[in-house]
Amino acid sequence: MSDIKQGENRFYIGSESRVDAEIHFEETDDETMVIDHTFVDPSKREEGLGSKLVAKAVEHAREEGLKIDPVCSFARDTLEQTPDYHDVLKTDDE
Repeated sequence: MSDIKQGENRFYIGSESRVDAEIHFEETDDETMVIDHTFVDPSKREEGLGSKLVAKAVEHAREEGLKIDPVCSFARDTLEQTPDYHDVLKTDDE
């Protein structure tokens, strides 16, 4: 498995100077984590790195007691299509 690192408001795979994949988020309040961007280098897209980063964001949200508001379409689709993640998916009525 690729080594996922944490930076400021992001998790990433690769190095600071050569990012292979990253997911960016903002903790907007004490209850919400907004994922606004996911990037995977085109040469790495078949490796499932985006899904691994969403899983890491879910783990982080659970540890911090946050709900995820996925503005990024990739993150939203992954969260909605994975029942195990629904506990942290922010709904419209929350």
